[in-house]
Amino acid sequence: MTLHDPETIDLPTPTGVMRTFVFRPAAPGRYPGIVLFSEIFQVTAPIRRTAAFLAGHGFVVAVPEVYHEFLPAGTALAYDAAGAEQGNQLKVAKELAAYDTDAQAVLAFLRGHAACTGRVGAMGMCLGGSLAFRAAMNPGVAATVCFYATDVHKRGLGRGANDNSLDRIPEIGGELLLVWGRQDPHVPAEGRARIYAALAAAGTCFTWHEFNGAHAFLRDEGNRYDAELAHLGLGLAVSLFRRKLGEGDQRPAAAGPVEARH
Repeated sequence: MTLHDPETIDLPTPTGVMRTFVFRPAAPGRYPGIVLFSEIFQVTAPIRRTAAFLAGHGFVVAVPEVYHEFLPAGTALAYDAAGAEQGNQLKVAKELAAYDTDAQAVLAFLRGHAACTGRVGAMGMCLGGSLAFRAAMNPGVAATVCFYATDVHKRGLGRGANDNSLDRIPEIGGELLLVWGRQDPHVPAEGRARIYAALAAAGTCFTWHEFNGAHAFLRDEGNRYDAELAHLGLGLAVSLFRRKLGEGDQRPAAAGPVEARH
């Protein structure tokens, strides 16, 4: 599916204007919406390519700049030690509540977009996986995909170590897909087990995949990229979004965890 030229939108939020990039199909019509949350490096070339991939499968994809309070609009940090250090510093400098109001703003924007059906989902990688996890707590988010969400298990998101993501799992009403790398030091086995147990205890509808892969295996730059795992993982994401953001799939009345391990 060919794409419309990417659009740049500046969305108002309680903590300032948030630059957001929109990718969508060129063909006329209305499509489901996906919020794509980036890594700590903001909207880099690999993130743009991931957004284009999703849009090419029939979605309106909005990619917000997660550090809009701190960095000039349009800033993407480099995939190097300095970029990682700055991104990690900003991750805990930002208020937890600001991450939530950002998600609410971009979800509202998508629902009101002329090319969107109003049905919405969320996806993210690394920091973005944690942000997508929290976005899933918003009403009407029918499907969420979290790739190696780094902060959920250690309650490490936002300023002041008050991350309550595990406590708020019962607020998740849609279906989750969680994808992990077993060789990812940022989310060790005990951390993954903590998240799994909390989701299962809450009766969350979720699918769980653990691949033999490193952190950031989805990013198509650098030596941790695994093309085969990226192909599998993105295919799983598209499948979930097509099923849950269409009109025919509804969550069963009493759903438990659905597990798939690799």
